[in-house]
Order: sequence, then C-alpha cells, then structure tokens
Amino acid sequence: MEYRHLGRTGLKVSRLCMGTMNFGWTAPEENAYAVFDAFAAAGGNFFDTADVYSRWVEGNPGGVAETFVGRWLKKSGAPRDKMVIATKVRGRMGDGPNDEGLSRAHILNAVEASLRRMQIDYIDLYQTHSYDEHAPIEETLRALDDLVRQGKVRYVGCSNYPAWRLMEALWVSDRLGLARFDSLQPHYNLVHRAEFELELRDVCNTYGLGVIPYSPLAGGFLTGKYRRGHTPPAGTRGATSRRIKDYLARDRNHDLVDRLRAMGEARGKSVAQMALAWLLADPVITAPIVGANTVAQWNEIAGALEVSLSEDEKNELDELSKWE
Repeated sequence: MEYRHLGRTGLKVSRLCMGTMNFGWTAPEENAYAVFDAFAAAGGNFFDTADVYSRWVEGNPGGVAETFVGRWLKKSGAPRDKMVIATKVRGRMGDGPNDEGLSRAHILNAVEASLRRMQIDYIDLYQTHSYDEHAPIEETLRALDDLVRQGKVRYVGCSNYPAWRLMEALWVSDRLGLARFDSLQPHYNLVHRAEFELELRDVCNTYGLGVIPYSPLAGGFLTGKYRRGHTPPAGTRGATSRRIKDYLARDRNHDLVDRLRAMGEARGKSVAQMALAWLLADPVITAPIVGANTVAQWNEIAGALEVSLSEDEKNELDELSKWE
C-alpha cells in the first residue's frame, strides 16, 4: 500500500480509502468486519463514514456504519493511532428543527453522537457533508475550530461544495484565523468529470486540499457489468438509478468501457481496476473512496494499485471521457 499526505497537511493516508455507505444497506455487519480486516491487512489506514449512513433504509435511524466502524476497532484490536477515521455531519439525524444542518448547535451535538457510536475520543477528519445555505459560514467554521482546539477533531474537510462556497470558506478561515478545510470529497470518475474539473480541481491544487473522490466507479457502471443494449439486471443500481440509466443511454460511455476492458485484458486486469488506475494516475487525487461488500470485491479493487497507466493510455482515456 502506498500513502499520500492529505493535501498540505502532514497526515499520511492510504492510497485507497475504505468507504462504508454500503454496510447496513447492501451488506451486513459481518461483511463489514471481514472487509475492514482485509483492508487493514493490505496496509489500508483510511476509513470514511458519515452519521447519516444508512438512514434511507426503512427502520434505520442512521449511524449504523459509524457503529460498525467502532465495533470493528474494538473487535479487531486495530491500533487507534494507526487508523485515520473520517466521518461527516450535515444530514438529518432526527425529527427536531435542529437535527440537521451546519449550525453550531447541530455540529456540537452531532460530533458527540459520532464519537459515542464509534467508541473513540477523537475524529481524524471531520467533514461537512454538503453546504448549508442557512448557516453562516463563520458559525460553521468557528464550531469546527473549537472542536480542533478541544482535540475532538484533528482536521476538517468538506464534501459537495461548489467552488465559490469552498473559496468563501477558505477566505473566512484565513481572515479569522480558524481551522480550514484541508480536504474535499467531490463526485468524480471517468464518466462524471465536469463537476470537479471545471473549477474545483484548480482550487484544490492551488490551495493544497486533499481530494477524496466518491463514486469512483460510477455506481458500478465502470465495473463493466452493464452491457450495451442489455436491460440492467433486477436488483442492481442500474435498474433503479436515474444517474446510471443516463450513463447507459450514451454510446460514448459504452465505448469508454469497451476500451477499459481491452486495456485491462492486455494486463489481466478488470474494467474496475483500470477505471481506478485512471484516478490513481492523477497527482491531484489523494485517495478514491472505494466500497466493497465482500472480501473478494476488495481484493479486486486492491488490484488497481498494481496498474500503472502509460502517458499515452492516460491521454486516450482523457480524450474518450472528456466533457463537453
């Protein structure tokens, strides 16, 4: 396993980040422990979760993935100081008027709940899950700065921010001497490039933010399991997700997958491994957030670390997937 600094910080994180959104949703608790064990055994130290995972499942109050992470830390005996645990705040976690958002009130309540669920006394990277147009950015950043000063949080980051809101946050932190966002979680992959590349990429590169892309395999589209002209199998995301249906409707996306497949076959690698290799070849990217329901899926994902794209291959994939 390789490691990179998280943006301009001195914190080193594994080249792949283990996402946890699927646990308690598409995979049970026992799978989580097996996958986490395999990830740690491979040298992985970076875990990403959120308080709202998996609140969208009927009967799930949220916090389930955080609970699994905490139980695994205790069960496995993994040294806490060797693991980098990231979680997020913003989403609705109750029925009250202050049970969501980025107000000081909600952040201070949410961080305590996350710490309890994970049975830890500090969070390595605390991230705002998306911006909150109703909470002044100064209020949000002062609350996060207090958590850093108290030692409950070590670094702060954000996710799903447009460039202008990210720049505003960086400016306010600089002006007021507050802890600043040191990472960004953008939605970024070979078939979803414009959102990050239009402006956010330059902001992260210029101001030294770590980049932790989520959905690096486009919800499964970039695994090659969906075939041109074939109806997505029942029970897959492709059968229900509007976004994946949009991917499926474009011939150029299928052309891209065909090329990834050909490149992979020449190496004995899968479509998913080649798609991840494209991200890993980008010096701006710190660690894609990957999800695995089983150890076998993790082992396939880990194979991407063995792939080194040539400059010509990288340029070809850039051209095939360029946004308009």
